[in-house]
Amino acid sequence: MSFSNEEQIRIDLAASFRIFAHLGMHEAVANHFSAAVSEDGKKFLINPKWKHFSRIRASDLLLLDADDPSTAERPDVDATAWSIHGQLHQKLPHVRVAMHLHPVYATAVSTMKAPRILPVDQNTARYFNRVSVDTMFGGMADSVEEGERLCGLLENNSRLLMGNHGVMVTGTDIGVAFDDMWTLERACQIFVTALSTGQPLNVLSDEVAEKTARDWEKIEDFSRQHFEEMKTLMIQQDPSVLD
Repeated sequence: MSFSNEEQIRIDLAASFRIFAHLGMHEAVANHFSAAVSEDGKKFLINPKWKHFSRIRASDLLLLDADDPSTAERPDVDATAWSIHGQLHQKLPHVRVAMHLHPVYATAVSTMKAPRILPVDQNTARYFNRVSVDTMFGGMADSVEEGERLCGLLENNSRLLMGNHGVMVTGTDIGVAFDDMWTLERACQIFVTALSTGQPLNVLSDEVAEKTARDWEKIEDFSRQHFEEMKTLMIQQDPSVLD
């Protein structure tokens, strides 16, 4: 079965919501993922306001235009989603996919006085010098100005550790962004668990950490296959994701 580009993006994005719900990384009926469907990136799909990740179908996703300010008045669009994702897709055309979550371990790291993921294993080393950090949390991100500020932090980096808040991962396609988010949370879980032992950490050298991060960047096909395997699992469990 073949699908148009938008149809395939709808299916993949809907599946990503189901996967993260399956993994317990969702936040009640909050948090948002978006994916551009137009060449300029300004037309994008996003989840509707306050619908649980585990129930999202391809047809539920809203098609929005980043250049249409009246979108902010729509009852099915969450204000924080529009403030952040609307600005991302308006100002950063290279961002094709944006995923924002409050997963337990990444959020825990974000609450540290100096948030940083130290390279203590293969997963944490993926993020060596590759995560922007925002330490200016001021409450709900529900203004255009806040969205613009976050865009500035993501302009030259694909990941943002949002202090006292959560994490944002951006990417060129859904498979890569999914695996990046999954590995980022796994990295933070490993890091927090290692810290909890109270023992000194054997932090990798800068040279080894940088080499490992570069090796990760060479295997985007691994990331996409991880997503495809998980998507297949979600479809087998509940084919309604395709609807």
